[in-house]
Amino acid sequence: MKFSITILGCNSAIPTLHRNPSAQILNVHESLFLIDCAEGTQIQLLKYKIRLQRINHILISHLHGDHYFGLIGLLSSFHLLGRKNEIHVYAQEALKKILDIQLLASETKLTYPLIFHPINPEVHENIFEDDKLCINTFPVKHSIPTCGFLFKEKQAERNIRKEILSQIKIPYSEFDKIKKGADYISPKGVIYKNADLTLDPPPSRSYAYCTDTCYYEQIIPHIKDVDLLYHEATFMQNKAKSASEKFHSTTKDAATIAKKANVKKLVIGHYSSRYDDLEPLLSEAKNEFPNTYLAEDGKVFEID
Repeated sequence: MKFSITILGCNSAIPTLHRNPSAQILNVHESLFLIDCAEGTQIQLLKYKIRLQRINHILISHLHGDHYFGLIGLLSSFHLLGRKNEIHVYAQEALKKILDIQLLASETKLTYPLIFHPINPEVHENIFEDDKLCINTFPVKHSIPTCGFLFKEKQAERNIRKEILSQIKIPYSEFDKIKKGADYISPKGVIYKNADLTLDPPPSRSYAYCTDTCYYEQIIPHIKDVDLLYHEATFMQNKAKSASEKFHSTTKDAATIAKKANVKKLVIGHYSSRYDDLEPLLSEAKNEFPNTYLAEDGKVFEID
């Protein structure tokens, strides 16, 4: 089952000809979650052939414009396309007021339910859970209240071994119990241990999104051991003073956090527009954490 990230925008506040500001799509078993929504995001969705109607959840990390200025345009496009399915938006309460004013000013009554879920960027909390995925927030350190997101796939059920089904006549009514870990007791009282009946499911997968933050070790317990970490790296290390003053991170900062959190793979992004060539940023991060990759518009990272 798919678990992947598509980068829609990897730049910081000001877009360039080749890099849009922050937005990503997380695909979990073909359910799509939009993470941040900068100006131009819906163009990127069209460009990279993301089906708009499959997006049901939108998460906004904080209220700097390069993370939400595209939201009202996207919501309006859903309306103009006649969407009926509800949209869930997870963000700070102030964003609801902004959206309400924008819709009121344009006298727009949406064709679909817009369900707003207020989040508190100062605390760690669970904001979403279904049978496939759990989403938690955690505070990061930026110039305004900002949160990161942790996406953790739920453990799948155990798989019944096919050869066992040909050897033992197990009633279908017992399948769910066995998949959940139960032993099987035959009508004759023979006990078949679950470990002999089933195979381990694949390990659950995880993704952490940390944008717009200075170096902040308090996030490490929340992102420890994740399969894929996205961490902003707005500046190279020779701009460490500027990074600190603006509550942003350097390439070395991001790589150091990845190393200390024991993540499997690091993706850096949110680049300053001063950088035309991103290879020096990648090289600098790799010196600290070799398994580092560049976020680039349109790039897809699969977690197998």
